[in-house]
Amino acid sequence: MSDTRKPADEYVVIRHRPGYRLRRTLILLAFTVIAAVVGYATGLAQGGFRFSSAEATNEVLAQDVDTLQERFRKARQNLVNLERGRAIDQQAMREARNTIAGLETRISELEADLTFYRNIMAPSEASKGLQVDNFTLAPARGDNRYRFKMVLTQVGNNNSFIAGQVAVNLIGTRDDEKEVIALRDVSEDIEDLGVRFRFRYFQDVEGTLALPDDFEPLEIQVVAQAQGSNASKAERTFEWTKLTEN
Repeated sequence: MSDTRKPADEYVVIRHRPGYRLRRTLILLAFTVIAAVVGYATGLAQGGFRFSSAEATNEVLAQDVDTLQERFRKARQNLVNLERGRAIDQQAMREARNTIAGLETRISELEADLTFYRNIMAPSEASKGLQVDNFTLAPARGDNRYRFKMVLTQVGNNNSFIAGQVAVNLIGTRDDEKEVIALRDVSEDIEDLGVRFRFRYFQDVEGTLALPDDFEPLEIQVVAQAQGSNASKAERTFEWTKLTEN
């Protein structure tokens, strides 16, 4: 019997290793676990870096907030100072205006006084002698109550005294009828029908009057009569509305 083999037939001899597959599987699994652990550690490290960076950013932002708050506080204080300065300026302006108004009023009063004395000392020929210079009214405390002031002057010759009486009457209507009321009937400061006067240059007559509730005043009539060597008469009528319009 002859031993004949076909050339194409080859055989492979494999060494039998018990447990080889199991060890290889375990090694692959170990490498996988190690790779996972390394990746996780790397992730933690990177996360730690990001956390540190966030903390630094928070510190910077906190510093910026503090800076902005300080700037805001200074700006608000500047605004308060400006508002206070404006209020002070406005108050000073008001006080200056009031002072100017007071000075203007005082100047007007002094000019009126100067004119008054000039007329007394150096009058025109037509205005010499006894004069009813002025009559004024101002509201007083109480209903229909007024303070009054009457000024009599002697213009021109002031070397001697002038004396006499002056009568003041309120002319108006009551129940649609004309009525004349003497000043003494509406004023507790006047006792007589005629108020006596005696002066060289001028004399004031002052007091308070109270109007009757049903009386509507229209005019105030003043009649002054001088007696003696300087006998003369002065008469003047004042409209009530003009006396009380201010």
